[in-house]
Amino acid sequence: MLQFGEKQPDHEYRDRPTAFGLVERGGKLACVRIDRGEGPYFDLPGGALDGDETEQQALAREFVEETGLTITPAERIAEASQYFVKTTGEAINNLAGFWTASVVKEDPAAKSEPDHTLVWIDPNEAAASLRHEAHAWAVLVWIRSQPSGPGNS
Repeated sequence: MLQFGEKQPDHEYRDRPTAFGLVERGGKLACVRIDRGEGPYFDLPGGALDGDETEQQALAREFVEETGLTITPAERIAEASQYFVKTTGEAINNLAGFWTASVVKEDPAAKSEPDHTLVWIDPNEAAASLRHEAHAWAVLVWIRSQPSGPGNS
């Protein structure tokens, strides 16, 4: 698996299976703006698998919690790992599956994470703005897979 980030020598990293989604609407990608008081940052919607969840189940749950969007996962287009230290100080290595998905319905009231805000961002801007290198790389993989992407005309 492709590995992003660098281990900090004073941290023990815990592997954490995760799933993140790429949902397109009107040429823009769904992202979440997260603001926990240290300055906002952008991620792809998604997160850790709970218990015996599959990546698809975790992705669907996380999308509702973070964005209020009910989605249907479609295709797993990439996988990559990302070392990082959470705002809590916990050192994590996200073992991420990246999925395309489509929106089934929108219910902003279903969103349960108040520090997450759904934003629609141009894919190139998303690739430049996302906090994690693995997320930016997955967006580039997605861009290249599009019918109008490089080499696909």
